[in-house]
Amino acid sequence: MPLSSGSLQKKLKTALNETRLLVLGGQILLGFQFQGVFQESFGELSSLARGLDAVALLLMVTTLGLLIAPSMQHRIVEQGRTTERIFRVTGTMAGAALLPFAISLGIDHYAVFERLFGPAAGYMAGAAFFILALVFWYGLEYLVKRATEAPMSKSEPEQHTPLSTKIEEMLTEARVVLPGAQALLGFQLVVTLTRAFETLPFTSRLVHAAALVLVALAVILLMAPAAFHRIAFRGEDTEDFHRIGSWFVVAATVPLAAGIAGDVYVAVGKIAETQVLGIAAALAVLIVLIALWYAQPYLLRRKLAAQHAARRG
Repeated sequence: MPLSSGSLQKKLKTALNETRLLVLGGQILLGFQFQGVFQESFGELSSLARGLDAVALLLMVTTLGLLIAPSMQHRIVEQGRTTERIFRVTGTMAGAALLPFAISLGIDHYAVFERLFGPAAGYMAGAAFFILALVFWYGLEYLVKRATEAPMSKSEPEQHTPLSTKIEEMLTEARVVLPGAQALLGFQLVVTLTRAFETLPFTSRLVHAAALVLVALAVILLMAPAAFHRIAFRGEDTEDFHRIGSWFVVAATVPLAAGIAGDVYVAVGKIAETQVLGIAAALAVLIVLIALWYAQPYLLRRKLAAQHAARRG
């Protein structure tokens, strides 16, 4: 049996809040990995620990990309409507994001404990936290998993989503994206005051400055819907506000993706001591984020539109 409209809207709201919780947790590791590269003691880590730090950084960017992807599909594909498809996608993406999160968590603890107590302690700590994360994020859940209701068939008529629900979910999705941008912006501002930043090649410093501008722009765009709602619309829920707010949320991820890729170039280039690997990592990140946040949603919207047109015809 398909979920009722009210039940589905409540479940989607809860899923979005849970996704925001994961982003809030992930921003700590993301900030640590970016900032750690510029700490004075980073060069004292073993070559293995430094290399793994670069891997952990890429994994956390992937985690962030997966967690934001459902919000992009909700804005682009569903245009704010509450559907069982977007509810399932939100859960699937969150589940997938926890695996690179867990690996990154293990790597970070390996690096810290290796520096404090030696390689053996690093291996044990890294493995222990990775296993703990898998147990608490996957293992226990499968043990207590209950049978779920059958998903709604494709022939099921589309459920009406109230405008107030669309706006509430749009604002929630802005809050899903915002923590990742905030964590990156904080790193970008602080790192310019470190001695390690002064030793970077001019190109890397220039790219960092450009990335800082882009991420700051993303933060401004993500905060704009709340300002519009309070000032321009005086808190009223209107279709115009929903359309404008959705545009801001989608538009903000463009400079955010570019800013993330820019600082991945800077960080990986510094770790590897070669700009070639920095460029390769940045391009890989940009391709992944573009695929998750734009290519897949727009292709899916086109596919679903064609299916709807075929059924009507």
